[in-house]
Amino acid sequence: MSCPARFNMSRAKLDAESIARALSELNASAASPWNLADGKLHKEFRFKDFVEAFGFMSRVALVAESMDHHPEWRNVYNHVVVDLATHDAGGITALDFTLASRIEGLSC
Repeated sequence: MSCPARFNMSRAKLDAESIARALSELNASAASPWNLADGKLHKEFRFKDFVEAFGFMSRVALVAESMDHHPEWRNVYNHVVVDLATHDAGGITALDFTLASRIEGLSC
């Protein structure tokens, strides 16, 4: 599996066509697809156990903090659910795709 491409980090809300294009590009190299749910980029990750899931979340947290862009997420045992949107833009931006891409890179 190859790591995903990098995206522009703009905080401008994307239109539906731009979202569809960026989602297709993101999913071209994703192990399993991201989708749209409730106006956000959405993906569920499963791991071997809680320690592996928590390790993943810790790695994502460091990346998110460095980008000053933080996911909505939840964790139960080995299951991590990630939702991405830029709240101050009122929707999905290129920054969300950048973070999604970097999250995918952590699983390479």
